[in-house]
Amino acid sequence: MRSVVPLPPERLYAGVDPRDFDFETTAELPDVPLVFEQARALSALRFGIEIADADFNVFVLGPEGCGKLTAVREVVGAHALRQPVPSDWCYVYNFQDPVRPKAIELPAGSGRRLRQDLAQLIEELRNAIPAAFEGEEYRARVEELEQEAKAREIHALEALREQARKQGVALLETPTGFAFAPLTHEGQVMSPEVFRQLPPEVQERIEATVEELQQQLQKLLRQFPRWRKEAREKLRQLNREITRYAVDPLIEEVKQSYLEIKEVLAHLDAVEQDILEHVEDFLPQPPPPVPLPFWVSKAEERLKRYQVNLLVDHSEQQGAPVIYEALPNHANLIGRIDYHAFMGTLVTDFSLIKPGALHRANGGYLVLDALKVLTQPHAWDTLKRTLKAREIKIESLEKTLSLISTLPLEPDPIPLKVRVILVGDRLLYYLLEALDPEFKDLFKVAADFEEELPRTQASLRLYAQVLATLARKEGLLPLTAEAVARVIEQGARELEDALKVSVHLRTLTDLLKEADYQARKAGRECIARADVQAAIDARIDRSDRLRTRIQELIARDALLIDTAGARVGQINGLTVISLGSFSFGRPARITATTRLGEGEVIDIEREAELGGAIHSKGVMILSNFLAARYARVRPLSMAASLVFEQSYGPVEGDSASLAELCALLSSLADLPVRQDLAVTGSVNQLGQVQPIGGVNEKIEGFFDTCSRKGLTGTQGVIIPQANVQNLMLRQDVVAAAAAGKFHVYAVQTVDEALELLLGVPAGTRSEDGRFPPETVNGRVERQLEQFAEFRKRFLAKEASQ
Repeated sequence: MRSVVPLPPERLYAGVDPRDFDFETTAELPDVPLVFEQARALSALRFGIEIADADFNVFVLGPEGCGKLTAVREVVGAHALRQPVPSDWCYVYNFQDPVRPKAIELPAGSGRRLRQDLAQLIEELRNAIPAAFEGEEYRARVEELEQEAKAREIHALEALREQARKQGVALLETPTGFAFAPLTHEGQVMSPEVFRQLPPEVQERIEATVEELQQQLQKLLRQFPRWRKEAREKLRQLNREITRYAVDPLIEEVKQSYLEIKEVLAHLDAVEQDILEHVEDFLPQPPPPVPLPFWVSKAEERLKRYQVNLLVDHSEQQGAPVIYEALPNHANLIGRIDYHAFMGTLVTDFSLIKPGALHRANGGYLVLDALKVLTQPHAWDTLKRTLKAREIKIESLEKTLSLISTLPLEPDPIPLKVRVILVGDRLLYYLLEALDPEFKDLFKVAADFEEELPRTQASLRLYAQVLATLARKEGLLPLTAEAVARVIEQGARELEDALKVSVHLRTLTDLLKEADYQARKAGRECIARADVQAAIDARIDRSDRLRTRIQELIARDALLIDTAGARVGQINGLTVISLGSFSFGRPARITATTRLGEGEVIDIEREAELGGAIHSKGVMILSNFLAARYARVRPLSMAASLVFEQSYGPVEGDSASLAELCALLSSLADLPVRQDLAVTGSVNQLGQVQPIGGVNEKIEGFFDTCSRKGLTGTQGVIIPQANVQNLMLRQDVVAAAAAGKFHVYAVQTVDEALELLLGVPAGTRSEDGRFPPETVNGRVERQLEQFAEFRKRFLAKEASQ
């Protein structure tokens, strides 16, 4: 067995030598894209945005804050600049079916021009049409039509009057209409007295004549409305001719700009036809009888139907659009139809149709936060439905859910050609893949971002350039080479890997801002290493209340932790407490008791329902290690119990299984455990020590406890050998190790840990298959043999009784 010696100080902290950099401050470095080496993820992203198939949308996955969104914007933005500018889209009034506004596609920039052209056309017509109706020619023709209509009625009445006169009857006009009366021989109207003196046969003949004339009069009067209607129609035709004379040249001028767009020409024809039929809307309107505030005439309201609702305007767009929607709810994705109050009611029209993110991104790229889409009601279903239909249909959520029964607008759907890029964490991606069968049909490309970089000379150079770019982008002071080295070291510590560095952009940016504050406070022109360290210390100090409180309780012996002496069945384990982004280690006393039994190892944490599944698994592994090493040919006649003393909360993880096993073996061998050492590590059934997490915080937690109680020069921590590559300890711990006041030991097997903790050789099996008697393993084996013999005698005695 190898001799375990303390790790040298240089193994406890993998520093960065500032002399490896060829700059004094980051002001000398050029700007670079804020994307670290993400070859696999960026290759997948480029594939997703370049492939033509519409279903190859992209899900960019990775931990929050690692720069996914920044990378997407830079990569997709650069690609989009090389793509053609997509079409403009607008909605116009549908003169055949006003409930269904028409969608018109136009070349980029033409939508704004069409809107301006139609607005100018209507403005010109509001002057040209009234001017045309005020001309002398129009007035003469109207007067001619009126005279003609009046003369036709007069001529018909005169003919009837002449016919009646020849028959001795006069046609009279009365205040209530027309009447017939008999005439005398002198041509005068006969009075009733004279008429009654006529012979009866004469009276009958006159009455018959009057009756016949009355019928002719009634027939003639029934023709007058039709004649007047014909006259009005002639006047309307005249108005149409005059209107067409004013409108045609202006409409034709507009049409010349859109000869290649059939939909625009068809709409202009419909506009012209509607103007001809509603020319009165362009004529001066009488004011209301009672003045009203904010009054708008019906004619003014009707003129709005000639407007153009420019939904998407790409007149100033360069390349394809890249749209990021921060609030991807139902309406913000597919658009909405607004309402306004009018005379106490809510009304809408095509001009109140508003675009959504899919409209703005149509022909380009839409970037969405996956979690935000999923947490907005029905937004995820809306997005999937729209992508599958490949058209954008504006529909209110109330109508989709059948919550309203009114008749809203139903705009024409717009064809959709967009590439959607969802950004989210890995768990969300795998949950969608497992639980949503439609997900893989629509999002076929996964771009998986790393949160770490290998620590090479090239990556450190890139890291420095990214820090320079971040500092300039955020308006911060430049960093010295020493400050860059400290930032890199801190990134390695946060990853718990001395061979890699963190690429978590959010954390880097926050650290640079805090270091900039410290540098400016100190009156420096550059951020120095001391400023970075001051920012790190200040950040820890802000979150350090609980850690300080725990260390105070240990120092006052309220939490029982020994840092000197030796105890049988008692060992110092190490735990990590995480509070948000701040983690710290603390020692925890673990005790073990052993006695005669039937091979069970009782995990008190599990029995009290405080132990998690992984911790329970670790205890079961060590109990099987005991059986495999010491009871291969006889029953394991032992009962044992393990517990974390003064633990009042959940216990999870298997990083204490090495400490628990050593405590059990100490109790069985009746050998005291050094209390000046703390232990962390996982163990397997073969007795091999496996790596654990939080190794830096655990070592520092026990160091802080020893420092408060007084460093003796023998204290230290036992860790797995595999965790040496994770060591990035605080400088005070490294300094104590260099001075021989504190030690870190790395072990590969439980036997190496036992020799350090118990001060007795662990022992290996000899050729006869037994451990040397005075070794740890020999003493354990002898104790278990005694337990087995006691159990055998006890069972035999019971059987004899």
